[in-house]
Amino acid sequence: MTTKEKITLGWREWGSLPELNILAIKVKIDTGAKTSALHAFDIEAFQKNQKEFLRFKVHPKQNDEDCIVHCEAPIVEQRQITNSGGHKEMRYVIETKLVLANKEWPIEITLTSRRNMRFRMLLGRRAMVDYALVDPSASYLCGKLKNKI
Repeated sequence: MTTKEKITLGWREWGSLPELNILAIKVKIDTGAKTSALHAFDIEAFQKNQKEFLRFKVHPKQNDEDCIVHCEAPIVEQRQITNSGGHKEMRYVIETKLVLANKEWPIEITLTSRRNMRFRMLLGRRAMVDYALVDPSASYLCGKLKNKI
C-alpha cells in the first residue's frame, strides 16, 4: 500500500470492531505503543471446535458500565506486554478486524483492564504500519460513530 492509499488518522478516532459486535468505540491512536489494547473484563478461556477461545466482556463507552458487549474470539497467543507505567503483564492476544474511515483490516489486539484510562481502546503502531498515517494535531478525521453505541 502506498502513502497515497493510507488513511490519515487524528490522535483520536471513532472505530468499530464488527467481528466482536462493537459498532463504535473511541480509539486513542498511539504511535508510542507497539501493541494495540482493548478494555476487557471477565476474561475466560474455553475450547470450541478443538481450538482455544476467549469469552470476555467490553464496556465500549467510557463512564458507562451499563453498556456491556459480550465477545468471543480465538486465542492467538499470550504475550508479555510492558504497559505505559513500565509494568510487565501477560495478556491474551486476539486478532479481529478494525474498521476506520470505511476501510477495514485485521489487527492483533491484547485484552486488559483499561478501566481507569480515558480511552477503552488503544491503537498501536503495529496495527497501523501498512494502513495509516497520523496527524497528531487532528481528531476524528474518520468521522463520528457516537450514535451507533
